[in-house]
Amino acid sequence: MTPFGTTAEGRAVHRLTLAAGDLSVDLLTRGSILRAVRLEGVARNLTLGSDELADYDGAMRYFGAIVGPVANRLAGARATIDGAEYRFPANDGKALLHSGKHGTQFRLWEVTERSGDAATLVLDLPEGADGFPGNRRITARWRVTAPATLRLELEAVTDEPTLMNPVNHSYWNLAGTPDLSGHRLRVRAGHWLPTDDETLPTGEIAPTTGGAMDFRAPRDLVPGEPPLDHNFCLSRDDEALREVAELSGGGVRMRMATTAAGLQVYDGRDSDAAGLAPYAGLALEAQRWPDAARHPAFPSILLGPGETFRQTTEWRFAAD
Repeated sequence: MTPFGTTAEGRAVHRLTLAAGDLSVDLLTRGSILRAVRLEGVARNLTLGSDELADYDGAMRYFGAIVGPVANRLAGARATIDGAEYRFPANDGKALLHSGKHGTQFRLWEVTERSGDAATLVLDLPEGADGFPGNRRITARWRVTAPATLRLELEAVTDEPTLMNPVNHSYWNLAGTPDLSGHRLRVRAGHWLPTDDETLPTGEIAPTTGGAMDFRAPRDLVPGEPPLDHNFCLSRDDEALREVAELSGGGVRMRMATTAAGLQVYDGRDSDAAGLAPYAGLALEAQRWPDAARHPAFPSILLGPGETFRQTTEWRFAAD
């Protein structure tokens, strides 16, 4: 491990490099952040990251991190868990976004195993941390395999009923261009979740067929056309690992596979706050559907004692 920086509390953050075949990646112990992804023969980082720890305290606070324990938004910054109502400090209008200012993305994770191509990072969240019940343990197992695949296995357990929906929040720009122009996207989803003016799901599960959200065939990305910050419904429940999306640009192709039931696609419209151009990268977040605690028809994000949350995601890279 290599020293990367020091938190405001004086705690050391380290960088880990994993490599196999034609792929190497950098992780940070802060937030289990995926900071860099490099493919042999391509002279650029394929994901948006920073060399400065301070940037991850500001506008890049979600870039590459494991965001949780509950990613995306909870309407009204409240949720009913096992019959009890919990209220949280709102941080996105009236909603709770990405579990607030003490989410997993801001915490130091412990490296429990490490080799040249793999690392396991673990985070313990005590009862009441982030406002959620339960003593929880979240495990992120990262592995690089030849020729060029990055695999993330997320697991979580709790000793009380709680909500659990962690995601990797990497932003991808494969072409090295200022914005997403020149990229093509395909998402294998027949439905998506429309949102209201607070970016919360309305509860409608809408077909993608023939509309602006139909990415079942590869389409050129035009920043803001359409605006993207929506969950694409891959299935009604978690499934076996299967390819769900493909992003290409600048002679690089990334195929994404996951066991998750949903994929949040966010166009990075506010990345100018991080000193980048607007729409500098595309976030593809494997997840269970957002605000599921308020929508019984959505896949459940409730996790109980004796149960284990599991999610596997792979990113498979190739140069065209």
